[in-house]
Amino acid sequence: MAHSLSSAEFLIECRIADAARGDAAAAYELGVLFSTGAAGARLDLVAAHKWFNLASVWGSEAAQQCRSDIAEDMTAREIAEAQRQARAFLQASFASAA
Repeated sequence: MAHSLSSAEFLIECRIADAARGDAAAAYELGVLFSTGAAGARLDLVAAHKWFNLASVWGSEAAQQCRSDIAEDMTAREIAEAQRQARAFLQASFASAA
């Protein structure tokens, strides 16, 4: 019997693929999903900060504000982890594009 993804997992996987191509809107949407737990996504402020950070790098002013807002509810260690994950994602995306 084949394993099927839930609609939330499918949505997240699709947005991650778009974000890997530098799509700021997809990264922003991932930030919203993880910061609110919308569409069945788990609430994860580290992941949300990571995606808002990437969307900000790619020009989203809305993501800059959202990143700032959620950072108020995070520890310095969580923010540092989110930044590390964002750098790792960028490096992996550039490596696969090369």
